[in-house]
Amino acid sequence: MSNNQTPFKDHFSGHAEEYASFRPTYPTALFQWLAEHSPQNRLAWDCASGNGQAAQALVEYFDAVVASDASSQQLQHASEHPRIDYRVEAAENSSLAGQSVDLVTVAQAYHWFDHDRFHREVERVLKPGGLLAVWTYKLAMINAGIDALVYDLYENVLGQYWPEERTFIERDYADFSLPWQELSVQGFSMTVEWRLDQLLGYLGTWSALKRYRKVNNDNPLENARRTLSEVWGKPEESKTVEWPLVLRVCRKPD
Repeated sequence: MSNNQTPFKDHFSGHAEEYASFRPTYPTALFQWLAEHSPQNRLAWDCASGNGQAAQALVEYFDAVVASDASSQQLQHASEHPRIDYRVEAAENSSLAGQSVDLVTVAQAYHWFDHDRFHREVERVLKPGGLLAVWTYKLAMINAGIDALVYDLYENVLGQYWPEERTFIERDYADFSLPWQELSVQGFSMTVEWRLDQLLGYLGTWSALKRYRKVNNDNPLENARRTLSEVWGKPEESKTVEWPLVLRVCRKPD
């Protein structure tokens, strides 16, 4: 792993192992679509790769993947692969060669970037006709009763503890302008079959919950466990959990 770091807002390294264990995976159809629309399938760059989830999916469709993240702790939890090159470096200042990349992806991290600097770096490394794809996902949806309790935790209990960049996700990335003309994209969602303990594990990775616990010396997840247990049914029962994705893609001019 190479190292080319600049200061960044790190809300996740302190619980990188939990993040790797409980975060849902992105749908295969998303990566198939990106590969089909890329000019070639030689090299993809996954920025702010975290535990390498998107990179590990991309390598099924590209000859090689560079997966970069400013957090070495996050990358330590990524699975090694002979065709994935993990690099500890900021998205705005990569070590990639100019016009070497077919596809640049940013999964659930674009709102943290210095967009002007990042766009200049993407323009430098992308081949003509290459794609920049950024996506985020909405709150989990299960059913009306459970969703209301999750939203109460998210907004009413933890609202003030979320970083300000969270509002960009809530507005479906509508605040951002991508550097080139955008493509029409189809809708994608992440879905899993989870038990209650798995949902609680996921909720426990929320950065706002970590901050609440640190400030108040109290864990609001214990109360959420009780209220969710009342509407979940049998604890061992699995339910379908869905996160709709917000995907935006643009193409560098030839």
